[in-house]
Amino acid sequence: MGSACESGELYTAVIKGTSEQRLLDIASFYDYFEIQPLGNNDFLVRKGILKSVEDIKNCNIHIVKLGEKLKKPVVATCDVHFLDPHEEYFRRILFHAQKYEDTSQAPLFLRTTDEMLEEFSYLGEETAHAVVVENSNRIADMAETIELFQPETAMPVIPDATEKIMEVAYQTAKLLYGDPLPELVE
Repeated sequence: MGSACESGELYTAVIKGTSEQRLLDIASFYDYFEIQPLGNNDFLVRKGILKSVEDIKNCNIHIVKLGEKLKKPVVATCDVHFLDPHEEYFRRILFHAQKYEDTSQAPLFLRTTDEMLEEFSYLGEETAHAVVVENSNRIADMAETIELFQPETAMPVIPDATEKIMEVAYQTAKLLYGDPLPELVE
């Protein structure tokens, strides 16, 4: 089990300045620790919870050090909520519709390996490679494979379904637009 994003127990304890022994107690529960790109947690600075981006870096560095002490992997995750940067717009619309006070969006898009290595370059080349590449693969190897579409819950096979759907669609179209169908409708 991973330690989660900034809302998780471990990251929250680091932000609050919890004692090292208590942090080790909390951290010992998890199989691996997570850190995210700086922009993901920039809202902590905007809200005054942390003073600067340097504080976000220091939280991530602290979690890396906890991983070293406990010999547990630390993995850099994007906390992806949308694939491409421009798609934040859709999430912002949803937040606005749900009447959130702050609708600004963190850059929660899927990053390439190179983008992640750049994001975590402040950890040093070796550590950045470990959290972005090596440990990500370790975590993937720890996870069991799950079939997304299990045979017992799959859609039934209906003989000639495609042909029947096309027949009904054409019959309905002809009722609405005439026979023969206009070229645009066809």
